[in-house]
Amino acid sequence: MNYIRTACVSPRVHIGNTEKNYEEIKSVYMNLKDKCDILVTPELSITGYTCGDLFGNRLLIDRAQKAMLDLKKLTKEQPGACLVVGLPLELENELYNCAAFLCRGEILGIVPKMYLPNYSEFYEKRWFSEGMVSNKIITLNDKSETYFGNDLIFELTNGEEKVSIGIEVCEDAWTSISPGTMLALNGAEIILNLSASNEVIGKEEYRRMMLKSQTAANICGYVYTSAGMYESTSDIVFSAHNMILENGKLLAESKPFASQDGKILSDISLTKIRHDRIVNKSYGECRRNNKKDYRQITAPFSFIDNGTGEILQNVPMTPFVPGSHKLERCLSIFHVQVAGIQRRLEATKSRCIVVGVSGGLDSTLALLVSAQAVKNLGLPSKTVVGITMPGFGTTSRTKNNSHELMKILGCDIREISIVDSVRQHFKDIGQDESVHDITYENCQARERTQILMDVANKEGGFVIGTGDLSELALGWCTYNGDHMSMYAVNVSIPKTLVKTLVHEIGMHMEQNGFSGMKEVIEDIVDTPVSPELLPPNEDGTIAQKTEDTVGSYVLHDFFLYYTLRFGMTPKEIYRLCKQAVKTSAEYKFNSQEIKKWLKVFYTRFFRQQFKRNCMPDGVKVGTVSVSPRGDLRLPSEIEMEEFIKEVDSLN
Repeated sequence: MNYIRTACVSPRVHIGNTEKNYEEIKSVYMNLKDKCDILVTPELSITGYTCGDLFGNRLLIDRAQKAMLDLKKLTKEQPGACLVVGLPLELENELYNCAAFLCRGEILGIVPKMYLPNYSEFYEKRWFSEGMVSNKIITLNDKSETYFGNDLIFELTNGEEKVSIGIEVCEDAWTSISPGTMLALNGAEIILNLSASNEVIGKEEYRRMMLKSQTAANICGYVYTSAGMYESTSDIVFSAHNMILENGKLLAESKPFASQDGKILSDISLTKIRHDRIVNKSYGECRRNNKKDYRQITAPFSFIDNGTGEILQNVPMTPFVPGSHKLERCLSIFHVQVAGIQRRLEATKSRCIVVGVSGGLDSTLALLVSAQAVKNLGLPSKTVVGITMPGFGTTSRTKNNSHELMKILGCDIREISIVDSVRQHFKDIGQDESVHDITYENCQARERTQILMDVANKEGGFVIGTGDLSELALGWCTYNGDHMSMYAVNVSIPKTLVKTLVHEIGMHMEQNGFSGMKEVIEDIVDTPVSPELLPPNEDGTIAQKTEDTVGSYVLHDFFLYYTLRFGMTPKEIYRLCKQAVKTSAEYKFNSQEIKKWLKVFYTRFFRQQFKRNCMPDGVKVGTVSVSPRGDLRLPSEIEMEEFIKEVDSLN
C-alpha cells in the first residue's frame, strides 16, 4: 500500500562501552523488529558520540566493529526491521564516522560522514577524516565484504513494492548543499540521518524548521535520530530530539528531553512522495542537472504493511480544515479572497458588487469577503448590493438571516421574489409546477442568476459567484445558473472549509466592530446545507437537504483532497478514510457508507467536467483547485469505469 514504517530510537548509551551499547541496541531492536521496516539509531550509537580522544584507541575501534558484526548476526537470527547504527570505522589508516545499514544478516553498505564540524563545541576533525570516499568495497574483520562510500543508495524490494533509501550523518544535513539533497535528486525517496545534535537555546526550532524545509524542497521522507541524554554532559547536553518527516510535514516527533529513548514510529507515504515528484517538473529538471553516479544496493525485503493494518500517521477527517492556529489560517485565506475582489473591482472600474444572498454558508462567505473588500478600498458599504431572491423553497429562517447579515454589514439590501417570473417561465416551456423534477429546480437557479446579472448591468457592477469547490467537484450547480458569475470568490474553497471560515471570520468581525454578527453567524453555520429549490416542510423547515442526495461533504472533501492533491487510487483513499474515521471523535461512517459515497464521488466528479471547463475566474487559496486555467485539465468525455471497478472490489 506504498507505506514504509520507520522508527527512531536513542538507546541508553554507555560511553566507550561497546558491549553494553550492543545490549542496549539489541534490546530496542528486539522490541521493534516486528513493528517497523527500518529502525534508525543515533550517530556513533555503538560507542557513544562523546568518547573524545578514546576514538584513537585500538580497543574501541576493534570492539566497535565487532559489535556491528554481532548486530548483523542478530538481524539474521531474528529477521525483521532493517537496523541502522553508527560507529567509528578504520579504512586505510584513516578513521571515519560511519553509518552501517544492516538487513537480514547482511551489511548492505557503510556510509561515512562527509562534513565534519570543527567549530564552537565540535572537534570532529581531531579524530575523524572527511568521508569524501566513493566506489569502495571493503573487507571487514569477519572476512565479509560490503560497500563503502558516500555514493550508496539502498533499494529494498518485494516484488513490485520497493523503496529507495539514502543516508547522511548529522552535520551533512546542515551544509549548503547536503548529501541528502544529492541523494534525493538521484532517486532516494527516504533519507536517514544519524545525528548527535546538542541542545542550545533556539536550536530545537531551527533544527525542526531546517528539516521541514529540506524535505519540502527535496520531496522526500526523512528519519532523524539524535543522541540522547546519557551522552557526556561535561560541556554539552543531548536531548533525543527525534523527528520523522514527509514532504515538509512533521509526522512524528520526540521533543527534547521528553523521554529517555526518544522512541517514535510513523508511516511514510511513498505515494505522496512519488506523486509530488512526478507533478513538480522543477524537481525533474534539477535532478537531471545534478545527476551523479550512485551505486544502487538492492536487497529483498518483506514490508510490514500488508494494506490492512493501522496507518501510523495522523489522518484528519477534514484535511482542508486547519487543525491548529485556526483563526490565523482562516484570516490568511480570507485576505486572499478579499484581495481578489479588490483587484477585480479596481480593474473593471465597477460601481458596485452584486451578491445573491441566500442565508446559506457559501453566500455568507462571499458577502463577508465583499464587504471587507469595499471597506479596504475606502468605498461606502452600500457598494455591495445584496439581493435575496425568495422562491418556492425559501424558508423564513434563511430569509431572515440574509436580511440580518446584510443589515449588519451595511449593504444595499434588495429583495426580489422569483415566484411570479418562474411561474411565467413554467407556462412558457410547458412545465407542470406540481412536478418537482430537475427542470423545476434549475429554472429557479437560472432565474436568480439572470436577476443578478441584469442588476449588475443596470448598476454598473459585477456579480460575485458564491459556489464552492465541493459543488464544482460534484457538479452540484446549475449550468449557466449558480454555476456562472463574473468572479467566483469561493471557487477553490471546499464546503468543510467554508463552514469553518464563516464561523471564524464571523466571530472575528463580531469582535471588531460588527455587533450582532455572532448570533446570525451561529445560526447560519447550524443551518442544513440546501439550495432551497423544493417546497419546505409543513412546519416551514428546510425539506431539501443536499447531503441526503449527494452524501456527506465531509466524505466528499476527503475524497477530493486525496484524489487531486496526491493522485491516490480508490483503494488507498478508502483505507485512509477508514483510518480517519477510526481516530475521529466527531465523524462516524461505516465501511459500506464510505464505499457507497466514494462511488458517487467518482461518478459525479468525472461526469461534471464540462461544467468546470467553462467556470468563471476565481482566486486560488489552497493546494487543490479545479480551475481549467490553472490546476485541472480533463476532457469532458473521460471514462470512469476503472475507478468504479476498483471501488466495487473493495472490502
